Amino acid sequence: MPKCELDPIDRRIVTELQGNARLSNIELAEKVGLSPSPCLRRVKRLERDGYIEGYRASLRRSRIGLGFSAFLAVKINGHANEDALRFEQAVVEMPEVVACHLVSGEADYFLEVVVPELEDYQRFLVGKLLNLPIVREVRSNIAIQTLKSGAPLPLAHLGAARPR
Repeated sequence: MPKCELDPIDRRIVTELQGNARLSNIELAEKVGLSPSPCLRRVKRLERDGYIEGYRASLRRSRIGLGFSAFLAVKINGHANEDALRFEQAVVEMPEVVACHLVSGEADYFLEVVVPELEDYQRFLVGKLLNLPIVREVRSNIAIQTLKSGAPLPLAHLGAARPR
């Protein structure tokens, strides 16, 4: 795992931006105890060095008509071949799939799928995912209620030395 080289001020900057990415540079500088110029230089460096991937609006799914979420455990036939790479590319290109993870355990991949309603999920499952020849098995878990989503990453470990 790469070593994280964020000093305490960098950690405060990313913590504040995770909480509210719309802070102006002046507001951010004030919150982290810097003047605006050094604060902006640090933010630009954090972006350039890949600590900050980007900024986006977080949308309320149900408000925009995407109130049905499912989590799919997908098993495929084989991994180290071109079919597996084609599967990954196909899934990445499906707009209904908002997250895809290669996992260990019983499944090979774990997908989060968001669609308007159950009928749309059925069309996605039967018409897209199960049409991929490498897919061997899909187990669906339907979200009943979302209690937590899009939370800031836990950064407490960055400030403390861990025992070896």
